[in-house]
Amino acid sequence: MKTIINYLPLLFLAVLASCGHDETGEDGLNVQESVPVSVLSLKQGKGESLTETTGLFSTDDETLLSFKNGGVIERIYVKEGDLVKKGQLLAILNMTEINAKAAQAKLGLEKAERDFNRAKKLYRDSVVTLEQFENAKTAYEVVQQDWKAIQFNLRYSEIRATTDGYVLLRLANEGQIVGAGTPVVQINGAGKGNWIVKIGVSDRQWATIQEGDSAVITTDAFPDKIAAVVSRKSEGLDPNSGTFSVQVQPVSLGKLAVASGMFAKVTIYGQATDSWLIPYESLLDGDAGRGYVFVTNDQQVARKAEVKIGAIQRDNVLITSGLENSKFLIVSGSPYLKDGAKIKVVNK
Repeated sequence: MKTIINYLPLLFLAVLASCGHDETGEDGLNVQESVPVSVLSLKQGKGESLTETTGLFSTDDETLLSFKNGGVIERIYVKEGDLVKKGQLLAILNMTEINAKAAQAKLGLEKAERDFNRAKKLYRDSVVTLEQFENAKTAYEVVQQDWKAIQFNLRYSEIRATTDGYVLLRLANEGQIVGAGTPVVQINGAGKGNWIVKIGVSDRQWATIQEGDSAVITTDAFPDKIAAVVSRKSEGLDPNSGTFSVQVQPVSLGKLAVASGMFAKVTIYGQATDSWLIPYESLLDGDAGRGYVFVTNDQQVARKAEVKIGAIQRDNVLITSGLENSKFLIVSGSPYLKDGAKIKVVNK
């Protein structure tokens, strides 16, 4: 028993030493076990990016209308949903204070005109100096400009429709005190049929969308698909939503009656570019438009490649770059691979 106990440390060291050595072949080199994988032949083609999102029907001329000057609202002549014509009176302020200021300005204008005419006559008779005449003239011109400003403010003490359309929102009530520029009503030009769908997209989606791209609009209100095109895309981020704004315009609505705020589903088909369509499960670590895949050229060694993602679809991923020098894509077995690992193709 003592002999066995004395040899236990030596046996333990021998086991550790045997575990620390890689399995070697007859030639003394390490033998690495090949990982079974299935591969897919890579072929570059014209790929079409696909963006699916949702938005709301609207028009490109929605306008918030307000008074130029603050005051008390005397009357609002419309309610939400009303059809309006261009130039139609929609709301008006209580004019008591505004008319008083206008009357005061008119009296000032009349006095300045009398003073100027008197100074002009006296200057001709050499009774007043040139300086006095020019001062009277300047005072008259200043009061004339003040009167023009008053007349302008009088015109904008009422709100009139800027286009044919509908009242979308009534944002104030009669008797309410509003400040200058406070929105009172919102209208659009729906009467002209210039409907659009406003959508918000991510930066990656924004980069793949171009004005003129074809699109399809669907809504629960109508069974038919509506053909459309991308009419505009924003050049900056909307700080409120954190997305980029894109407008999609129907080619024709026909007899379909839509309303502002109606929910819509939109599919945008981007322009075809040289790309590869690969199975979704072959993509690794996709993030911010980039990801990784395993490829092979000789079907014996795996190589990890960084790729640029054009679009992610339901079962496939559109790759726009990164596979130019690769022949085969490793579809299954990727989780067990590392760059340079030996592979065994079991299903081509």
